[in-house]
Amino acid sequence: MVLGLSPFAVHASDVVAGIPFAPGETLTYDVAWSVFPAGQVTVTLKPGEDRSSDAYETVTTARSQGFVAVLFNVENEFHSVFDPKTLCSRGIHKKIHEGRRRKDTRIVFDAERRLAVLDEVDLNKPNSPPKHAENDIPPCVADVVTAFYRVRKQPLRVGEKIHLPINDGAKTYDVSVEVQTREPIQTPVGTRNAFRVEPKVFGGLYSRQGKMLIWFSDDAQRLPLLIKASVSVGTITGTLRSVTTTGATSPPAR
Repeated sequence: MVLGLSPFAVHASDVVAGIPFAPGETLTYDVAWSVFPAGQVTVTLKPGEDRSSDAYETVTTARSQGFVAVLFNVENEFHSVFDPKTLCSRGIHKKIHEGRRRKDTRIVFDAERRLAVLDEVDLNKPNSPPKHAENDIPPCVADVVTAFYRVRKQPLRVGEKIHLPINDGAKTYDVSVEVQTREPIQTPVGTRNAFRVEPKVFGGLYSRQGKMLIWFSDDAQRLPLLIKASVSVGTITGTLRSVTTTGATSPPAR
């Protein structure tokens, strides 16, 4: 696909050289649990709140809907800040409401001291002291959101692996992203050739065991078109329904 002809084109004046995304981009996903519609996830990229810096900020919201919301209500919001040149995360703020679980978690990645500084409040226990922890990190880490942007920046090639140091407030884990194949897939934003990748966690970043596959578009934007996670409770699928950028909108879903 020629970038200049794409309805989702990134404007050269808005993007750091060599990066296929820019502030103003919003990705909207329909989420399904097995055969049931489960909710919606939106990911919006914008300039960081501190306009004196060159940081980017992502705002990710996840909302359960319909029958699934009755069984297990989800209302999550993540704010992640990262350097668009190095793709190193500066921190993430997670507001988590999943069923009875309600937490407010802030993680700051202090590159100078090489520490991940976590402060977490259990909103169900307002009288309990906040959790505080400091853990060693390498000079550059990704959080659970910016890891997707780091993969998008890479030139994907079948058979190759990308290694990502990912930290979620505790130990830093080496996540190997294996590029398995290139194949066409059908999504609401059209049929596109895509690279199927599988992240493989070494050390146990997530408590639940399972398998995740992600399809990134084989074009200049390397959009995450489809995400499938097979876990103990079934298969959770996120399908890209629309892409909007400042001054441009994707075609409606069919």
